[in-house]
Amino acid sequence: MSKVQDESFRDTIGTINKEGNRAWIFPKKPKGPFYDKRKILSYFLLVFLLAAPFIKINGHQFLMFNVMERRFNIFSFPFWPQDFHLFVISMIIGVVGLALFTVAFGRIFCGWFCPQTIFMEMVFRRIEYWIDGDRGAQIRLKKQEWNAEKIRKRVSKWILFFIFSFLIANVFLAYLVSSDRLLLMIKEGPALHSGTLIALLIFTAVFYFIFAWFREQVCIIACPYGRMQGVLLDNKSINVAYDYVRGEKEIGRAKFNKQEDRASTGKGDCIDCKQCVHVCPTGIDIRNGTQLECINCTACIDECDTIMESVGLPKGLIRYASEDEIVKKERFVFTNRMKGYAAVLTILIGVLIGMLFLRNDVEATILRLPGQLFEHKGENISNVYTYKIINKTNKTFENITFKLLEPKGTIQVVGATKVKVKADGIAKGTLFIEINPAYLEGDKIKLKIEVFDGENLIETATTNFMGPRSFN
Repeated sequence: MSKVQDESFRDTIGTINKEGNRAWIFPKKPKGPFYDKRKILSYFLLVFLLAAPFIKINGHQFLMFNVMERRFNIFSFPFWPQDFHLFVISMIIGVVGLALFTVAFGRIFCGWFCPQTIFMEMVFRRIEYWIDGDRGAQIRLKKQEWNAEKIRKRVSKWILFFIFSFLIANVFLAYLVSSDRLLLMIKEGPALHSGTLIALLIFTAVFYFIFAWFREQVCIIACPYGRMQGVLLDNKSINVAYDYVRGEKEIGRAKFNKQEDRASTGKGDCIDCKQCVHVCPTGIDIRNGTQLECINCTACIDECDTIMESVGLPKGLIRYASEDEIVKKERFVFTNRMKGYAAVLTILIGVLIGMLFLRNDVEATILRLPGQLFEHKGENISNVYTYKIINKTNKTFENITFKLLEPKGTIQVVGATKVKVKADGIAKGTLFIEINPAYLEGDKIKLKIEVFDGENLIETATTNFMGPRSFN
């Protein structure tokens, strides 16, 4: 931990002033090698986030989270309600993987991969820089009277924020209800889908509120991952860190004086320019050590390296480093703790792969109709059943038939001459099974029923058959 004399920063957060009111943050526009890399990655991820619900592989949407119908597509792999255990394991794998990533590399996910950060910093914040200007111009604009210039800039920004929030809400809806349904609703017009339009406007309002006002508070207050990192980090975790050993030295921070030999004075390399604070999107001072609010965005690294280069001091005063690297000069190692997370992650991935191989593309369920007893039909005993066939493929089954495998008997489907199951669809109905009493070996026996599409066997189902206790 750095040699900080005033530790009052621990009593509050950077976005709250002494009166307890919101302290609006005006971060300086970042620039530098890390920011350039973030822009490339962010724009790639933006394209992915916007395009994923409209991409299809083998007829399945690449990503879909239809909570209402409990249907999910992950990387074009469909999960139905019957596959919910697979979806749960997939989510657990994601959580364990994120935990392993955090133990090793801190909160780097937040600064480089989180959709909240990407949209905020690479879309809305850049609109703000374009209209309002950099940090100093934004501060002056806020203090400025409401004249024509301020009204023009504010209204322009708010309109653009609303348009982008509306677009994001549409993409979000495509993830929830499928892109096909969204495009159909757009084609048919809002008059036929007023309920969906209201939901869309609510999503738009939420996104507008987050990116226009709530902003970094999502990371600081609302996001549970920020709290989780405090449990996962240790002295060997790599974070965006201030090298306080070099920055403070014996005397501490001091303003830069080009007339003196700084190394011989005992002053630290930190010249207390506060540029790392001004560029931080969450308003913290990274020199106070690892903090919950830090999202590892590297803006302070770029800014500090620029200052160090301008005053002729070595770069890396703020860098990716662990506490042990700063204090003990120890290099990063894969600890036993990390190995434990990696082992659990490997096991979970193996279990998921095994379950995926065992998963059927078609599921047929045949159940006796509740409350119905058997009936005598001539010489045979008859039971009534309901069937449900789930087609998880992108192929339509045109001619579904049922065959009683054992014992010998007949199956008659009620109402339909030909059962058809659409791609990614469900077929439901009723059928009768008749068996001669000579083939019954008790009042309750197991039946095996084969389900065919034309000549192709697609599934085998089991069910119970009820008969009388005596057949004399």
